[in-house]
Amino acid sequence: MTAASGGSVTNAPWTPPALSYTSRQLHIAHEQFVATGMLGAQVRALVADSWRRCADGGVDPESAAPLELVGDELDEYRQASPMAAVLPIVRELLVDDAHDNSFIVVISDGNGRVLWVEGDHRLRAGGEHVNLVEGANWREDLAGTNAAGTALLLDQPLQVAGAEHFKRKVQPWNCAAAPVHDPSTGLVLGTVDVTGAGPVALPNALTMVKAVVAAAEGELRLRQLIGAGRHAAGRLKMPPPIVPSARLEVLGTDAAVLHMPARTTRLSQRHGELLLLLAMHPEGLTAEQLSVRLHEHDVQSVTIRAEMSRLRRILGGAFLASRPYRILERLDTDIDDLRRALDRGAFTEALDLYAGPVLPRSESPTIIEAREEIRRHLRDTLLGHASPEVLLRYAEDSDGREDVEVWQACLDRLPADSPTYSRVRSQLHWLHRQLSIAT
Repeated sequence: MTAASGGSVTNAPWTPPALSYTSRQLHIAHEQFVATGMLGAQVRALVADSWRRCADGGVDPESAAPLELVGDELDEYRQASPMAAVLPIVRELLVDDAHDNSFIVVISDGNGRVLWVEGDHRLRAGGEHVNLVEGANWREDLAGTNAAGTALLLDQPLQVAGAEHFKRKVQPWNCAAAPVHDPSTGLVLGTVDVTGAGPVALPNALTMVKAVVAAAEGELRLRQLIGAGRHAAGRLKMPPPIVPSARLEVLGTDAAVLHMPARTTRLSQRHGELLLLLAMHPEGLTAEQLSVRLHEHDVQSVTIRAEMSRLRRILGGAFLASRPYRILERLDTDIDDLRRALDRGAFTEALDLYAGPVLPRSESPTIIEAREEIRRHLRDTLLGHASPEVLLRYAEDSDGREDVEVWQACLDRLPADSPTYSRVRSQLHWLHRQLSIAT
């Protein structure tokens, strides 16, 4: 029970205040986008990108976030979550103030599932009408633009105010959220979010959340170093991720294929590019560094973060880390296999492995450089050391078909009485004629 203005007592749940003029303009912009796909200039770039993702992904602006876990299943899921370790310090630093300052605290895991909702009971009651409840999933592709789900996707702290939310039922609310990372691996464990009325849209709300998340990550770091601290009933250490071995195939295909013990995943060209770049830089790369290596023209780092978040969901949280982005296990590629085969003189095996250029349609300058380096390495090694039979097989493939030096090396290594000698000499003469015509 709470005291309303004028001293009366009511059990009614909290209802949001009327929209401000600015909020009304944003509401109009949202209606225009949903109806026409056109974006107004007043929509922030971060929000505009999120709305586009929601529209492209078929998110219904009228629906509520889905409820996925209830009862005992929810209790068991929460107990097993690493976010349980940060709950005590979040309660101490944030929840105690929520009752006095009219906001609620929402703790979600790395899959977007809400684990705990605590704080002002009027707001909690109001949140039930939009499924802002424990066990619901507020991932962006399910719940639309919202601070917790979008922060999880982009792996960055952010605020979403009023009509910036993609789903209409959530537009009366404001929220600020930040991701929580495992200090040793950089994996996103979940998010801490505050949701409420007007004050939550102010910059200090996000500053408060970021400070609490920093304290929570410090607590996790301490637990990993010396065991559970003052907030634990027993000794609690974060288990290391279980990471299987894996192999990435990128030769001769635009859709890279990742083989893992439990499954094989065919990746989009962009995800294949990102994973190959990380395999080439085991020390890790930031979103900005990935952007530079991905394209000679700037790709916004926010776009990279979104793609990396999608990739983590596809491959599993134990495979990729962030801050910086890196692979948490040894990832072999068919490029590595090819190099090893060439180094030990297994030239037939090398040709079997070389299904074609590295990600042929990729325009990433780093991948183009790798593509040309592999092509030169294969060609020069075969020219210097391969038998005429192996060299001829390479000459008849796409890379060597018009390479005069390769065909000449084949001719030089074949005995004159070989049945193949005349065919190689004929091809070489034809290439010389084509070159003379061209010049």
